[in-house]
This record gives sequence, structure tokens and C-alpha cells, in this order.
Amino acid sequence: MMRMLLSVLACCCLGQPAFASDPQPGPSDTPAAMQGWLDITPTPYGPVLVQQGMPPPYRDYQMSRVLSPEERQRWLQMTMPVVGNMMQVDAREAMNHFAIKYQAKAGLSFDDVVQSMMLRANKVNLKFVGNNAMWRDFRSVLGDMDAPRVEILSFCDIAIGRELLKILPEMIVFFPCRIAVMEDADKNIWVLMLDWDITWLNLAGKQLGMTPELRSGFLSIREKMDSVMRAGANGEL
Repeated sequence: MMRMLLSVLACCCLGQPAFASDPQPGPSDTPAAMQGWLDITPTPYGPVLVQQGMPPPYRDYQMSRVLSPEERQRWLQMTMPVVGNMMQVDAREAMNHFAIKYQAKAGLSFDDVVQSMMLRANKVNLKFVGNNAMWRDFRSVLGDMDAPRVEILSFCDIAIGRELLKILPEMIVFFPCRIAVMEDADKNIWVLMLDWDITWLNLAGKQLGMTPELRSGFLSIREKMDSVMRAGANGEL
């Protein structure tokens, strides 16, 4: 859902200036914390949010302002109908659009897939930082002995991660990068990860002065993660 919501915002903002040149007051029910900062435009054709003022002077690792509950609620009320109209599908199909996935070649074991991923991650300089073996808890805690094997492997490019956090501290919620390995109902093995749509990052980069090198670095993480997934699915050693 996050990817879709971010994409909706990006589409709504395309072609719009970063800041309104002639600020207009928002609706009368705009929370006090937002007045003078954001103008909410509740139309299906205009931008959802238009920033009305310059942000505070930029410093590395500077956290953005805290959103009020009223502000979050209004944003959701405005964006959810847009998302609903765009996606006339059930929940399974909607979630399917948020994931990139590859089926492992026939004959590869679960451990073969994981081993290939680990070797490729080391080759492309992605640091392995954790493994959540959910399936063990399914069995030991829930007593579900029929649960398929599911593991989530976490990776990080610490150099690029540090530079991203300097500019966008809230990016920490996406870290570390995760790839899931799981068996399906037919015991086929899959590798999956969230499909990051970076349109919103490009827009943020224009506003924050993100360097081309840093944007390229972010894209390289996406490419590295895809390379790790493909190596696992193909059993490449």
C-alpha cells in the first residue's frame, strides 16, 4: 500500500512547483499545526498537498516535522478514494502488484537458494544483517507443523544507507532491505521483495538537492537486490 500511496502522490505532484508561489489558505478545518505550511486541495485533478513555506534550514540527519493525527487522517481520507478507484481488484491481486518475485528453478532446495543469495550479496557488497526464520516460530510457537518454510533475509549497503539518512532520516523505516524466501502451497520456492517505485524519491531529490550520485546510488541498491534475487532463483554459485 505504501508504494501505491507514494505513487499517487508523485503522480498528483508531477508538473507542480515545489512551493506555491501564491499561497492560499487551506480549508477552514485545516489543523492549526498545518496552517501556513500546507494547503490541502481536495480535487481529483489537482495536487493532494502543496507546500506553502520553505522547510527549516537543512542539516544532516534532520528529522522532518511530526504530522498531527488530524493531518494523517485527512491525507488518508483524500488518497484512499483515489487508490480505490485505481485498483478495482481484490486484496490478493493488489498485494501482488507490490512485489517483485522469481520462482526458483526446479531441483533447487531452499538452502541452495539461500546460499546462492548470500554469495551474490557478498559479491555485490551488500552486507547481510539478519535472518527471520518465521517458519520455525509457526511450528514451535503456533504448533503449525504443516506451515511452509518462510525466511526473511535482510541486507544493507551501509555507505549508501548513511548518505540517504543524512538527507531523508525517515528513510530508516525502509531499512534494512529485505528479501523473502518461501515455499508456496505446491512446495515451489520463491524469492520476493517489495517493488520500490522511486518516483517519489526523485521528487524529493529535486526539493532537497539530492545529488545525481546519491540518486544513482539508491538505484544501485535496487539493482543489487534484484541481482541477489535472480542468483538465488537460478542457483548461481
